[in-house]
This record gives sequence, structure tokens and C-alpha cells, in this order.
Amino acid sequence: MYINLLRHSGSKFRQAGISLIELIIFIVIISIALVGILLVMNQTTMHSADALLRKQSLAIAESLLEEVELMPFTWCDPDDPSAVSATSYAGCTASQQNANSYPAAESRGSLTSPLDNVVDYSNYTMSPVQDINGVGISGLTGYSAHVAITHVGTSYLGVADNDAGLQITVTVTAPNGEQLQLDGYRARYAPNGT
Repeated sequence: MYINLLRHSGSKFRQAGISLIELIIFIVIISIALVGILLVMNQTTMHSADALLRKQSLAIAESLLEEVELMPFTWCDPDDPSAVSATSYAGCTASQQNANSYPAAESRGSLTSPLDNVVDYSNYTMSPVQDINGVGISGLTGYSAHVAITHVGTSYLGVADNDAGLQITVTVTAPNGEQLQLDGYRARYAPNGT
């Protein structure tokens, strides 16, 4: 058998391999596939930060909404001695009634006169985002937040007094301009309820 293999080794065999045209077609196909993969990777990389921006916006909105919802919701400003007993705006000192807007004398983060009632946050805006003490947070300088308060006692709670319930809307704007909105509700209840 060894001898037979040697005899055939001298004969002509058909050439095995690829031609130049086949090589060029192969390179073109691989190049097109590679360009497609790189385009997908490029798009994924460009938008990978968007998820982080949304997560940061959601964390800011949740934190600010919780801060507002945890504040007292009384007829009078909590600084008013009648705040605990008042059952309407008439029971408050005139200067201590909860006007439905952000009070000029109070500010978030102030140690002497902080925002101390849900209604105090109406039309409150902060840019850049700050912690509860009014200190800027590094890494969040491009974010801003706005709080809007809407009286919804009649539409949300179904009661005659529209001031008995509030809708709190926190809107956070990310550095890329994308806005995230989060809503919460707060009802006035005893002993200062309606």
C-alpha cells in the first residue's frame, strides 16, 4: 500500500484553494457584517447614559416628593400657635395662613425659617439640585426640579372642600433636557380635617 501512494503522488491533482474573486467577495461580506455590528455598538454606547440620567431623575423626584409629602398639611403655617386647633383659614393668624404659594420668608434648607408645610412647596424650583440642607450635590449640577401643588379635594376625594386634598407634582429636568414627572397626593385629616 505504501508503494501505491508513492505512485499517485507524482500524478496531477486538481488545485485546492480559493481564487482571488472568492477572496474579495469574502472580504466584502465580512466588512459589511462588521460595519453593521459596529453601528449597533455605537448606538448602544451613545444611549447607554440615558438610563443613568433617567435613574438619577427618578431618584431626585422620589426624594423631593417624599420630602414634601412628609410635611404637615394644616390650615395655618406650623409656626402659627393656632396651627394645631384651626379648622379653617379663619382660625389662623392672618400672616400665618397657608397662602397657596411658596412663602417669601421661608426657604428650603434654612435653619431659622424652613419650608414647613406641604403648601409651602407650591411653585418651588431648585436648580441645581440640592440636598435638604440647601447644599449642592456634586454630580447633579445639570439637574433641576420643580414642585407644583394643585388643590384636588373635590375631584380626587369627592368632598365639597377643594382645599382638603392636594396633588403634588415634581418635575425633574435632566442635563439632556429630558423631563420626568412624578405625582403624589396628600389629604388633610383630623384634627384639622374638614
